[in-house]
Amino acid sequence: MKIDQAIADWDGKSAADIEAIYTRYSGEGAFATYLIELAGREHLEKGATWLIKHHLENNQGFNASEISALYALLPGFAHWEARLHVLQCIPKLPIGESEKPGLEGFLRRCLIDDNKFVRAWGYNGFYELSRQYPEHQEEAKQFLDMAMQDEAPSVKARVRNLIKRGF
Repeated sequence: MKIDQAIADWDGKSAADIEAIYTRYSGEGAFATYLIELAGREHLEKGATWLIKHHLENNQGFNASEISALYALLPGFAHWEARLHVLQCIPKLPIGESEKPGLEGFLRRCLIDDNKFVRAWGYNGFYELSRQYPEHQEEAKQFLDMAMQDEAPSVKARVRNLIKRGF
């Protein structure tokens, strides 16, 4: 079985099953590049982005062209879990100057997403953007201040952690 079929067969819930897919296929050549390609397919995006996140959590990196390709996919993600997974990857992925406008637009949409987890990690993403690009710090601070007034308690918890980290 190929990885794309394994992801398609995954039930979308079992962490053990998706981790087994990672274990089985992560040693293959061009694994990271192929994962990014699979993330661009709507029916595979949730599983592929989970695998991307897991790859980064295992201290495996992506080269500049792979990072750029992943950031280029952001506007097309249909599933909130795929958006969440990529948002959770941002602290481990440098933001190139050419990726900045697309990422910024994606983050702004995440800040108003219906899903509170996506919103929480959207604030985190904007914080990371402002850490790499100081011209966004003032706006990021304003977003965090607004979140502390208007957001759900779970979102406020993530925002409090960002505020503690400082700029």
